[in-house]
Amino acid sequence: MGAIVLVGTQWGDEGKGKATDLLADDVDFVVRYQGGNNAGHTIIVDDVTLKLPLVPSGVMYPSVTPVIGDGVVLDPGVLLEELDELVAQGLDVSDLRISGNAHLIMPYHRELDAVTERYLGRQKLGTTKRGIGPTYADKASRVGLRVQDLYDMKIFRQKLDTVLKEKNAILSRVYNRMPMKAADIETEYAVYAERLRPYITDTVTLLHDALEDGKTILLEGAQGTLLDLDHGTYPFVTSSNPVAGGAMTGAGLGPKHVERVIGVTKAYITRVGTGPFPTELSGDIAERIIDVGKEYGTTTGRQRRVGWFDAVLARYAARVNGLTEHFLTKLDVLGEFETLRVCRAYRYQGEEYEHFPPHQSIFHHAEPVYEEHPGWRSDLSEARRFKDLPKQAQAYVERLEELSGVPIRYVSVGPARSQTLERG
Repeated sequence: MGAIVLVGTQWGDEGKGKATDLLADDVDFVVRYQGGNNAGHTIIVDDVTLKLPLVPSGVMYPSVTPVIGDGVVLDPGVLLEELDELVAQGLDVSDLRISGNAHLIMPYHRELDAVTERYLGRQKLGTTKRGIGPTYADKASRVGLRVQDLYDMKIFRQKLDTVLKEKNAILSRVYNRMPMKAADIETEYAVYAERLRPYITDTVTLLHDALEDGKTILLEGAQGTLLDLDHGTYPFVTSSNPVAGGAMTGAGLGPKHVERVIGVTKAYITRVGTGPFPTELSGDIAERIIDVGKEYGTTTGRQRRVGWFDAVLARYAARVNGLTEHFLTKLDVLGEFETLRVCRAYRYQGEEYEHFPPHQSIFHHAEPVYEEHPGWRSDLSEARRFKDLPKQAQAYVERLEELSGVPIRYVSVGPARSQTLERG
């Protein structure tokens, strides 16, 4: 047995929570390897809907150990609220394990995130203002505080005093904000430390021991490939690496441990926040997709932008992640349209690009080259086998598979686990 990487192939919000839910029966650990509470997964089981900004989706299954890995940035107050809500819904969260190497989101990170975004004005990036970017910036600058620092308050205070001197200078002199008091932060985080203590462990050793025992690990990414800090549509990206390679560093595993890389892909495409979007739709079609697909962010509630399927991005994601298969979601949302469009390439200054353009200006100004496909004009929610789908729907899936170059193994036709069709 080994590790399975589950990664979003678009701008996030592809339905990774449902994919995790389906695969959870066959895995022993579910690991969140990057991001923070700026993203989340929605799980629907037995008419119960759970929104999980931080806790790995495996928390719903007694046989699965959920793990928050080294690469995650953690707001302890948010995590504890989430755990309390899960307990109130009858779930046992005692098996959750948190890496002591995960970095802490601090109050000054949230404040700096908010004021920086506001001061950027029209050039804003569309962050969630939850301190994610500033926390990763401090991590890279080697001035971040980690979960393990909570358990030596002398070290915690020394690091806090050092970094807060700079942060308060920026807040007060640049943004005209009140400085923060180290003593108040120390008191707040000492309370968090006691509540989190039962969950903290060496997750790298935990996972390697599991692999040696023949266990299966599912590495669950947040956001998506096009939001990757290195490989996404920079600067309109997140501050971490959601791609499959990021799963290795974020969990502490190596490439030899990975057996499958599953790309979760919507049958159309969405993104939240600002940034280029070649196939973006507006008007009645967009409004209908948003309404039927319930296209609103899991953690923020922001309305998502929607567009036709983009095969250029699909091919790019397949390459960057080394995908072995696709999990196609929300095919049912397209059920009422007479004609569907798929972007097969981009056109810029008379030249066509079948692969992701080498320069951002090309991507920003590229025009999609579309091909049209007949819709099926019917409800797919009752289908339980791929061959039960209308011929037009089967042809659409087969064409997406052909354009992306990766087999589509799973097709989702509704939010429930039973509304997932497995092919071959």
